[in-house]
Amino acid sequence: MVSNHMKSLAAFGALALSATFATQSSALEDVTFGTNWLAQAEHGGFYQSVADGTYEACGLNVTVAPGGPQVNNRALMLAGKIEFHMGGNMLQPFSAAEQNIPVVVLASMFQKEPQVLISHPDQGFDTWESLKGAKLFLGENGFQSYYKWMIAEHGFTVEQREPYTFNAAPFLADKKSAQQGYITSEPFAIEREGGFKPNLFLLADYGFDTYSTTIEAMQATIDAKPEIVKCFIDGSILGWVNYLYGDNAAANEMIKKDNPDITDEQIAFSIETMKEFGIVDSGDSETMGIGAMTDARQKSFYDKMVAAGVTPADLDISKIYTLDFINKGVGVELKKKLTGM
Repeated sequence: MVSNHMKSLAAFGALALSATFATQSSALEDVTFGTNWLAQAEHGGFYQSVADGTYEACGLNVTVAPGGPQVNNRALMLAGKIEFHMGGNMLQPFSAAEQNIPVVVLASMFQKEPQVLISHPDQGFDTWESLKGAKLFLGENGFQSYYKWMIAEHGFTVEQREPYTFNAAPFLADKKSAQQGYITSEPFAIEREGGFKPNLFLLADYGFDTYSTTIEAMQATIDAKPEIVKCFIDGSILGWVNYLYGDNAAANEMIKKDNPDITDEQIAFSIETMKEFGIVDSGDSETMGIGAMTDARQKSFYDKMVAAGVTPADLDISKIYTLDFINKGVGVELKKKLTGM
């Protein structure tokens, strides 16, 4: 049950949002947001705004459509079947720009990419620098993206890499190894399967400064429905504030309904980890609002990917994102009320 106190705080955000749309029709606009994986706490802010009525307050009936191994929600957005999509990091938009696909990143719900390297404690691999001597279990996507940056900027080597099959058993068996993972996910399983707390090295803290868990739309959607875009972005920002700092019970129930395999323990671990490491709310988002992006940081990451040979050097990245719907301090006051700070 959502407490009356939390309902009033959610209403605070909803009223601020609905004021902008007070003149619109009372009929709700149906909107679909496709995620890029199964429902989880890392999607919690979007579920929150469905659960507490924040999207509805400004006229949207939002359906969160989970992704998964057999689901390609990005293709549905490209085909005009859904309005919004959850992007991973900025590499996909760079690729879209290379192919002249008019995908636009509207906001970044994660200030830090959750990608992490995980090592055994007290085995000589307790620092970032020492990982250059470890066997590294990496998947192909990671090997072709962030690991190229690690080679170019930090001196890691191709020879260290071993293929990662998304099974922690080889890592658990070899104490002189490290493996990739998401900081909100794999460490939880490793602690339980291995019986130890692993070392965690968040790539974002060592310079891999991509934005992550983005909201994407087609340029045609932005041009045709700017008020709907604004409502969805503002509503998502408020949803993340309420999910992290307010009563998220109803949102978590929705997540478990969409993904029956997820546990309360996993959800709690993910939420606490997102807070501890500043995944959603840190840096620019603390003053500009969750979802914040800047031109300087977009250029920084693009330049790093060019230097690492991941991305072509001739892209006009100004076309693949917009700052028009963010950086306005949405949710900052709500966070103060929820946290008392």
